[in-house]
Amino acid sequence: EARTAGTGIQVFKDVDFWIAPAVGDHVDEGGEGPPGQAEGQIQGGAVQGIGWALSEGYFYNDDGNLANPTFLDYRMPTTFDVPEIETILVEVPNPASPHGIRGVGEVPLVPPMAAIANAIYDAIGARLGELPMSPDKVVAALQEAQPAEAAG
Repeated sequence: EARTAGTGIQVFKDVDFWIAPAVGDHVDEGGEGPPGQAEGQIQGGAVQGIGWALSEGYFYNDDGNLANPTFLDYRMPTTFDVPEIETILVEVPNPASPHGIRGVGEVPLVPPMAAIANAIYDAIGARLGELPMSPDKVVAALQEAQPAEAAG
């Protein structure tokens, strides 16, 4: 049984910031499941993937103590942080399921991380290989890339 999911992100580079105005996510949900529920699961998974890509992570101080132990400190995306997510349902019935449906909640979690990493690479020419790809890591990658450009 094959599971498919994909994420497309469009990034516009400006002088001071990058903006992603829309995200498209497609998932093979199998068959005739409730579309509203499937879309909500897909969008939730995509938002979680965006959070893992850009802000979510455990951070430790110099003493080795967790620096973000509560939900006040742990940065998860809110509706103000994510773009509109267009959900595309692909319906290829699952022969192993009595109703032909597949689980859709976890599948869209992974593609946003790779799509965002590729979008950052396309925008700044530096590949980030560690999550979250927070602003400080993007700036560090830019600074690391600048001496190489000046020398070459």
